[in-house]
Amino acid sequence: MTCAQPAIQKPIPTEHTQQVAEFQRELNAEFTDPARSPLSAEARRSFAGLPFYPTDYAACVLARFVPDSLGPVFAMPTSTAKRLLYRKYGELHFELSGQPRRLVMYQSLDLLTNPAYRDYLFVPFTDRTNGHGSYGGGRYLDFRRGQIRGGHVVLDFNRAYNPSCAYAAGYDCPVPPAENRLTVHVEAGIRHDH
Repeated sequence: MTCAQPAIQKPIPTEHTQQVAEFQRELNAEFTDPARSPLSAEARRSFAGLPFYPTDYAACVLARFVPDSLGPVFAMPTSTAKRLLYRKYGELHFELSGQPRRLVMYQSLDLLTNPAYRDYLFVPFTDRTNGHGSYGGGRYLDFRRGQIRGGHVVLDFNRAYNPSCAYAAGYDCPVPPAENRLTVHVEAGIRHDH
């Protein structure tokens, strides 16, 4: 008797390297675009690219998705006094650094009204690199509902990025909830050298 394989698999290493390089190119392009960049005009003029940890295939894991859409709506604290409405969408169960881990995936109620972002899901997290190699306020991972297939999703920390408030004041950046604190150094994704 054989066990059924998940409907989704991690990319092979060469594909993964290409996917991460494309993510980094797109993020750097966003930072040079005046309409999308959190950087001031002066900072964009001297912008030479974002710092990233070296791509780490081990930081790309297959996570089991456990849905939980019955939780109450709650106000997630932000970097300002504003509170943003979210609901818990589900949990991601995975192994990282040889240990079982869990992160909660959230859905923004505000974005549900925007057709372009209706299927957007959000994983804000902290880890032991915060303030020591990565932004002290945590990092984010984005997903679309269609990325969850057969009860699994590829969770790639090489795609972790900083909130806009890491670069400029005035943004309402969600603060990662305590339940999304990883007790491991995640040396993947974007760095923050400040």
